[in-house]
Amino acid sequence: MVERTFAVAVLVVVAGCTGFPAGSDPGTTTATPEPTTPEPTTNTDGQTATQTTALERPRVTIEDESGEELGAVTVELAETAGERYTGLSEHDSLGPNEGMLFVYGDEAMRTFVMRSMSFPIDIVFVGADGRITQIHHAPVEDDNEDLTGYGGVGQWVLEVPYNWTTEHGVEVGDRIHIER
Repeated sequence: MVERTFAVAVLVVVAGCTGFPAGSDPGTTTATPEPTTPEPTTNTDGQTATQTTALERPRVTIEDESGEELGAVTVELAETAGERYTGLSEHDSLGPNEGMLFVYGDEAMRTFVMRSMSFPIDIVFVGADGRITQIHHAPVEDDNEDLTGYGGVGQWVLEVPYNWTTEHGVEVGDRIHIER
């Protein structure tokens, strides 16, 4: 596996949130991690098919400043403007070690909201150096018209289950690694 280190300075946008830098155009081009190539499989009819499973999703590991692993999650990637806008809003929940990683081409101030979310999450902003810059605990919004904005500086934003960061002792300054 190729391991990439990224700093966490990311404004996390909860599923269905806006994740565009302040004053930027939502169509901004972003850097894309190397694509995952699923292994071909053979079905019962002898035909070759490609199948993507949760096991093929990237894994994000978080370490403290001494290099001790605090926790890891398997993530879905939100790499396009449309994927980042939708986020987790079309999900019913996250498993205990699942998340979504929002990928941008540069580090910038970003704001996320809990648009159409039915479950709470933690939003973790990660800077270009791979270090966490901001962590928010975002409850479900009662009113979808007056949404709370969760802001931070980051090139990546990681969304994980509510209080996951607290339960794993994750803090600002910790480092993330993305394994593909």
